[in-house]
Amino acid sequence: MSADYRELVRAEIACLAPVDDLEAADIASSMRWVAEADEICRRRKPDVPNKHLVSYFLLRDGDYLLLVDHINAELWLPTGGHVEPDEHPRDAVHREALEELGLLPDYDVGAPVFLTVTQTVGKTSGHTDVSLWYVIEVSRERELTYDSSEFHSIRWFHKTCIPRDRCEPNLERVLKKFSLAA
Repeated sequence: MSADYRELVRAEIACLAPVDDLEAADIASSMRWVAEADEICRRRKPDVPNKHLVSYFLLRDGDYLLLVDHINAELWLPTGGHVEPDEHPRDAVHREALEELGLLPDYDVGAPVFLTVTQTVGKTSGHTDVSLWYVIEVSRERELTYDSSEFHSIRWFHKTCIPRDRCEPNLERVLKKFSLAA
């Protein structure tokens, strides 16, 4: 992994303003991890290296968010996926949006809005995802075709109706960050 690639990822992380002490700690530890780790991108499924970079993206239409009922994680998650070696995390958003939702890249992917460091759960649990969270503004009327090998279903949820008992554990914190920004 080149020094230029490390700096590119560190720049993505550096633009974040933490919403809470946990995000501040995750940002600081992630900056150190990017500087020191031999590899930060997954080389082999599901967990080589055991800690790797992910680009999550929330499709948002006003107060509505698209979540996917993820087969392996057994949770409602935002869409996204593992960043490939030397791939810009924003390019991973475009690639994953096309692969997972059939969403052509005619939208802007701005700077990340959030960062989490989490232990995975479900059928491929046991590794750590360092996840940059991005937001894409998309109309709920837009036609999407999801990858049924990865998701049971997809659904738009109003921010007050998120399935909190079975969703990504950091989603509440992201919603808090949105409400503070509004």
